[in-house]
Amino acid sequence: MRAKTVIGVDSREWSVRRNIEWSLPATGDDFEHDVDGGRGAAVMVLSALFVFWLIVVIWYPREVHVPWFIWIVAVAVLLFFPIRWWLRRPWTIVAETEGSYDLPAERWTGLVRGGSRAAEELRIVVRRLRTQGTPGHADSPLQPIS
Repeated sequence: MRAKTVIGVDSREWSVRRNIEWSLPATGDDFEHDVDGGRGAAVMVLSALFVFWLIVVIWYPREVHVPWFIWIVAVAVLLFFPIRWWLRRPWTIVAETEGSYDLPAERWTGLVRGGSRAAEELRIVVRRLRTQGTPGHADSPLQPIS
């Protein structure tokens, strides 16, 4: 995503952005137990599902009548998990400044789940920078990085 430039209340120029995370970052205790099949496993599973549904459609007897609402339910079931996966992806929010003559450079980052929640958190960060000069607040996912 593109970075948004915000001038803080203390006249520092902040760069604020959000990026989607395609794989969950390993943190702390999860690092040694983080096992991911990777893209190869995802391609293999999706290919197997595609072949399965292709076989079902090809061998479908034409004499059997399936009501229209069953097809809608089947499509909804097939699309539920991919849509849920897309909507619940983690987003990284970053607010950073190079500092100024008398103030040091800062970098704040945080992880938020969901695109709409990430957009809302980005609006909160921009508003806080313009009014209070710091991107974080009491219950903010953003934390300073040294």
